[in-house]
Amino acid sequence: MVKRSQKAQKTQSKLQELVIVTFAEDIEQARDYETLLKANDIPILIKEQSQNEESANTKGIAVMVPEDFLDEAHVVIESQDAYDDFYDLALEDEDSDDFNGDIFDDEF
Repeated sequence: MVKRSQKAQKTQSKLQELVIVTFAEDIEQARDYETLLKANDIPILIKEQSQNEESANTKGIAVMVPEDFLDEAHVVIESQDAYDDFYDLALEDEDSDDFNGDIFDDEF
C-alpha cells in the first residue's frame, strides 16, 4: 500500500472547497500570488470576476485556495506584502533624499 503525504491528501479531498484568499488588481499580480503560493505547496486557482456575478461590487481577480489552506495562504501573502512594503519604503527614502551635490561645490 502506497502512503500519501498529509498535504497531498488534503489537496485531493478539498480542491472542490475553494475560498477567496485575496483579490489581485491585475493578472500579473495574480500570477505573482500563484508563484508564491505554489512555492509554499499551497494549491491555488485564479478566477477572473465577471460583471454578471453576484460579487460584481468587487473588482479584480480572485485568488482562491482550498479552505484548509486559507490561514497558511494569508500568512504567506501577508509576509510577502510586508517584505514588499519594506523594500518600497527603502527605495522611496533613497529617492527622496534632497542630496544634489551642492555641498561639495567649492566657491572660492
